[in-house]
Amino acid sequence: MKLLSAAVAASLVCLIIAPVLAQTTPSAAPTGTVPVPAAKRVTCLATTASLKGQDKRDQMQLCMAQARLDCLKQAVDQKIVGEIRKSFIKTCVGGDGTEQQ
Repeated sequence: MKLLSAAVAASLVCLIIAPVLAQTTPSAAPTGTVPVPAAKRVTCLATTASLKGQDKRDQMQLCMAQARLDCLKQAVDQKIVGEIRKSFIKTCVGGDGTEQQ
């Protein structure tokens, strides 16, 4: 019984300490570019899944343009320039960049 309560107490301590450590760790890391997962493209695909034909193409194009704009704003905020910016935006949007040039 003492072993069980010790394990429960240790788990509770870990649950309390883990969020604190998680908040302090990024500030110790070097400030580099952190691309967003490719969820933007997946989100666009999901939102246009119920549409067909030209409506689907139009909405997908609008959604991807908004995603590119959001990624560009993020790149500007992080002061990413040049070829690295192009690569960052492609990674951020989640496509190969050929949808709309």
